[in-house]
Amino acid sequence: MAGHAVADGSAWVDGEIVPVGEARLPLLDWGFLHSDATYDVAHVWRGRFFRLDDHIERFFAGMDALRLQIPHDRGEVADILAELVAQSGLRDAYVEMICTRGQPAPGSRDPRTCRNRFYAFAVPFIWIADPTRQETGLDLVISARQRISPASVDPRVKNYHWLDLVMALFDAYERGGETAVTVDERDNVVEGPGFNLFAVRNGRLHTPAHGVLEGITRRTVLELARANGYPVDVETLPAAAVRVADEVFVTSTAGGVMPVTRVDGQPVGDGVPGPITGELRRAYWALHDDPAYTRSIAYG
Repeated sequence: MAGHAVADGSAWVDGEIVPVGEARLPLLDWGFLHSDATYDVAHVWRGRFFRLDDHIERFFAGMDALRLQIPHDRGEVADILAELVAQSGLRDAYVEMICTRGQPAPGSRDPRTCRNRFYAFAVPFIWIADPTRQETGLDLVISARQRISPASVDPRVKNYHWLDLVMALFDAYERGGETAVTVDERDNVVEGPGFNLFAVRNGRLHTPAHGVLEGITRRTVLELARANGYPVDVETLPAAAVRVADEVFVTSTAGGVMPVTRVDGQPVGDGVPGPITGELRRAYWALHDDPAYTRSIAYG
């Protein structure tokens, strides 16, 4: 693979590695025109992928659900992503794999005539809340905006249908917050822009069961909580229950386990990151040194 070592990232387009700033896709690709695509995001920390196989498996499951195909198997995708990171030289990276519907035959609107396209890129690590911000905690707003119904778009398939999430962010900014979580039609919280949500009450963790992307970081936290003796309820989570929780945190590839210390302008608990959140946050990052969860990058 011919490529370029560039500090701001690398991309895979049409079988070649190019600087991410030069990456392009066709204007008529339905991934752009219709948000007809699926994707997944893994991360590299200190030169090692974290749970890469799980991200790739979810990516392939998403393609199956949307009737998309690429000319690469799971191992080849893993190798492409590793090469992107190696050529970029990034030790901490945000790495995305994408499959778009592509373009239909000229004059056609039949998706069966499209040739699906595979893209990928690696850029410096992206944070929802960086480590300094995590020490004080996020200011979250529960937006009244409803997430797209799972009966319409399956949230377990990672997708670019984000307008509801983006407008929820504007709701948060207008109310003095910095991020938002959406709700369903019964005022149960579901998910935010790129994260899952957990509430802690009396030592018990609660996280939404339905209407959410089943995040890999979410899965890791569920495993860690159970391994450390914390009971977990994966169920509906009313917005009212989040407002009176002892602790609240969000989980994402873009930052791990991130405390929330204000909800709708009011402090959560004592208004500082809680002890269970802190324990799970430390345990999550400790796994990044465990070879059972990681894959090292062969930098050139």
